[in-house]
Amino acid sequence: MTAPTTSVNSPPSPGWFTSADGRLEDFRPLVEQATRLDDYPHADAMERNVLSYGERLSRAVGVPGGRREVQAELARALLEGPGIVVFRRAFAADVVDRATEVFAELIEEQKATGLAGGDHFAKPGANDRIWGALGKFALCAPGVFADYYANDILALISEAWLGPNYQVTSQPNVVNPGGQAQVVHRDYHLGFMDREQALAYPAPVHLLSPLLTLQGAVAHCDMPVESGPTMYLPHSQKYRPGYIAYHSPEFIEYFNTHYVQLPLEKGDAAFFSPALFHGAGTNRSAGIRRTANLLQVSSAFGRAMESVDTTAICTAVFPALKALPATGRAARNLIAVVAEGYPFPTNLDRDQPIGGLAPQSQAQLLSQAVEEDWDVARLRAELAAQQERTRA
Repeated sequence: MTAPTTSVNSPPSPGWFTSADGRLEDFRPLVEQATRLDDYPHADAMERNVLSYGERLSRAVGVPGGRREVQAELARALLEGPGIVVFRRAFAADVVDRATEVFAELIEEQKATGLAGGDHFAKPGANDRIWGALGKFALCAPGVFADYYANDILALISEAWLGPNYQVTSQPNVVNPGGQAQVVHRDYHLGFMDREQALAYPAPVHLLSPLLTLQGAVAHCDMPVESGPTMYLPHSQKYRPGYIAYHSPEFIEYFNTHYVQLPLEKGDAAFFSPALFHGAGTNRSAGIRRTANLLQVSSAFGRAMESVDTTAICTAVFPALKALPATGRAARNLIAVVAEGYPFPTNLDRDQPIGGLAPQSQAQLLSQAVEEDWDVARLRAELAAQQERTRA
């Protein structure tokens, strides 16, 4: 399996992408190619350039060696093919219905407390979203949770993309009639950064990032196109500078003209590379509350070897940090070592991405403390408050 490329004879990746990277003339040959159904023998159909799996896959995974063969095909479809696969009837309808009832209860509890869910790519409060739903679901209805997450399609595709020991997170999302489409984007990790933040990461990280996460969505109701199911641009995950390019007006315009949408039935599930250009569609229906369980499955390899109490370390070294020159690299270098520079994982109920794509990181808080000349007591209090916000 080879890394995605812009063309057969594409040049080697640069050390860093620049704001000038992203050319439609390079992008269009990738996304305008046709998916060949014959290249994917376990797929039942190809709909609008997207592979659809069902009965053939079910038969194949039941024979010796069949599971690995199917998983190899699925991984190839996500990396080298259209970047998205749909599983028809992946979840039993009755199991989905019971889970939907639990989600509805949790949403009503949120509303009763006055909690409005912030969003990464939509106006806060426009939709009904449950952050941290995996734990809430398990504690609220463990039997229903067990029936739902024992699902083998979820395990099949997660293992195909990430291998074993993956971590599942869940954010059910209800888009009400009139809910507007999201702007096109890529997803976690680099997709949760603005262009300037993404440019700080070298090109190999842009290629690595989508290999660490699998995106998925389980339909919890029938989703005709007028209800606004997710918009996709098949094959766009293969565009190397895509985490830079998707911010550009010409790429946004191209996406808005060429995206595809697939109607889904309750229990269907779509899984895709986080590098695929995509966005939720506008719900133009009269009365469909488009309900999906958005799944994000993370690689076991996105973890450090040791656990580190960065809060205690930040507090201990703060006086020495403030004594460093205000200009130069020394202070920045020290902050990179002692503080958690990445704002995730967090509790998005309390630590919401309002006003940006991500909450403030511990490193950003520590930098603020230096710039504003806090004393140790204030830093300790602010770090403790931040730590409480991120607690599950």
